Amino acid sequence: MTPAPRLSLDDGATIPQLGYGLYKVPPSDTARLCREAITVGYRHLDTAAFYGNEEQVGIAVREAAVPREELYVTTKVWKDDNGFDTTLRAFDRSMALLGLERLDLYLIHWPVPSTDRYVDTWRALIRLQQEGRVRSIGVANFHAHHVERLIAETGVKPVVNQVELHPWLPQSEVRAYDEGRDIRTEAWSPLARGRILGTPLLDDLADKHGRTPAQIVLRWHIELGNIVIPKASSPERLRENLDVFDFALDADDLAAIASLETGERTGRDPDLD
Repeated sequence: MTPAPRLSLDDGATIPQLGYGLYKVPPSDTARLCREAITVGYRHLDTAAFYGNEEQVGIAVREAAVPREELYVTTKVWKDDNGFDTTLRAFDRSMALLGLERLDLYLIHWPVPSTDRYVDTWRALIRLQQEGRVRSIGVANFHAHHVERLIAETGVKPVVNQVELHPWLPQSEVRAYDEGRDIRTEAWSPLARGRILGTPLLDDLADKHGRTPAQIVLRWHIELGNIVIPKASSPERLRENLDVFDFALDADDLAAIASLETGERTGRDPDLD
């Protein structure tokens, strides 16, 4: 199976383009599935304090036959902990659960503009990076104006912006903004929580390429240059999701998928928190 390429980040680090997203993966299954993911070729594991499975992710990483430096671990500070001191404490809790000496990527999970603490949260992430405890820092669920405020008030930009992104919600404006700032766009809910997979157009493209509809959508993400972190709950689906690097979509395919845009979200608009 062709491994996921690593994309460069603007801070000099690299990140595997396709990873394993662990949202709603039960802790009882997490270590087993992470071990399976690493065995079949994943090198990027994406968790969060809110997911409740950081400890199990850490177990899998520490027990892996793959050297730690080849594995990429992301976690996130939950919105209830936004703020400078509360973020630093939340980071310590996450690292204790993960059992890791250094984190590859730490993200602000949500800006929550109604509480107006996300800039202070960002200052805490900058401190953690300066102390060498985190290699890279970024954000999740940020609109362009949220990112602009971070840069204006701290002079430091995120290297990753993880947002809901799928053919119904391709986030063209966010992706264009991120690209202009040399920020990598990362897609959560890349398959619209599986709901998009019943689309006849995707079935037709799957037949054309001899693939599954999920592989067509994940390849679409790759073609757009997104980092993508699909969830999987079985070894079979883990393998299927990773097996998207030995075929390509053509211009007609991409145009057809673009026609699916509706603006529908499976999660909340970040400005509404």
